[in-house]
Amino acid sequence: MKRSIYLECYSGISGDMTVAALLDLGADRKVLDEAVDSIRPLVPGFDVTIKRVQKAGIDACDFNVILDKEHENHDHDMEYLHGHHHEEGHVHSHETHHHHEETCEENCHQEQHAHDHAGHHHHHTGLKEITNVLNKAKLTDGARARALKIFGILAEAESKAHRKPVDEVHFHEVGAVDSIVDIMSAAVCLDSLKEKYNITDVIVSELYEGHGSVRCQHGILPVPVPATANIMEAYGLPVHFMEMQGEFVTPTGAAIAAAVRTTDRLSGKFKVVAGGIGAGKRNYEKASLLRAMIVEELTEQSDVIYKLESNIDDCPGEAFGYVMDRLFEAGARDVYYTPIYMKKNRPAYQLNVICREEDIAKLEQIIFRETTTIGIRRVEMERTVSGREKRMNNTSLGMLEVKVCGDRIYPEYEALAAVCQERGIPYLEAYNRVFAELNKM
Repeated sequence: MKRSIYLECYSGISGDMTVAALLDLGADRKVLDEAVDSIRPLVPGFDVTIKRVQKAGIDACDFNVILDKEHENHDHDMEYLHGHHHEEGHVHSHETHHHHEETCEENCHQEQHAHDHAGHHHHHTGLKEITNVLNKAKLTDGARARALKIFGILAEAESKAHRKPVDEVHFHEVGAVDSIVDIMSAAVCLDSLKEKYNITDVIVSELYEGHGSVRCQHGILPVPVPATANIMEAYGLPVHFMEMQGEFVTPTGAAIAAAVRTTDRLSGKFKVVAGGIGAGKRNYEKASLLRAMIVEELTEQSDVIYKLESNIDDCPGEAFGYVMDRLFEAGARDVYYTPIYMKKNRPAYQLNVICREEDIAKLEQIIFRETTTIGIRRVEMERTVSGREKRMNNTSLGMLEVKVCGDRIYPEYEALAAVCQERGIPYLEAYNRVFAELNKM
């Protein structure tokens, strides 16, 4: 069955929201810890906590990159981002100040990362230095490539926003400590889930963004900030602008969406295999929550099948049994008989054969040769079929071949019948037992 990761961005998206949602979805925590620990000698000034939090009364995962004083960027300080901060022109905040124990989100946007607080000075780190960090980190090739792709998208967007070459885009544009950790962690978690669930696609919904302004290192910028807007434009990300003030989509969040998205639409019918929620750290009127799901497509395929039918009133029963076996051996999808009454009220049977178009000629030949019929009707029929596959499953009666049809699993008749004969178990008893076991999994 085709399985996808679905990111539901109806409250925006950011780096740490993505990591938290993917962790809650089942990404391997041990693999993530090893990756984070591997960059500590290369990236100074941070620690990571992962915990459960309540956001708008909803239980969610919180992934928090804690920065030391030298690297603090005020990304989660609502008063700094949206309130009066002893400078003219800053917008008044309708949101409350950040409550750290309730929330979890990522960076205002990457241009804030150079905010020099209390006289501290930041090192400038460019894409070259970040690439060096990721190359030395304990990552799979897939996670490394995805992290580099996200940073590349982010650097291009900042390059356009500041009108300078990508190799001159420095620390506060793409390389803040928390962004390095968030982006690498998102890539690691996504790689872990793709392997765990055999993921083929990543579906990213339209991005819900607010409006107004946000304070950054370069001053007050409109929402979405230039880097985010550039990513939305360059990668054709569907966007829905809400009436609420605030920055809900960060440049890192937009870059992740652009880098991992294979489509923005769910299939018509699917089932949810697993779910997770990542919380944001900012307190807006609409709670910052990113939901992630593993969804499995329930395939329905429309195709054409043929039915061959013939009314027969002068053929012995033994011939009917024999021709059925021959038809199945020659590729018939199904063969069945219907009792009918023909002219002069004669009891008879209608032979029905379901088959593919390419098998019609040889099946008709068998019918003519093995029965007394002198004519066969042919009907083309459209049909809709659910996805199906055969596989081996472990049951209380041992390994059995089963058939998966949609959201139901059935034991194969021949496999179960053989077990019943070997163990002397009534077939219906064995069927009901195995069916119940298979459909609890």
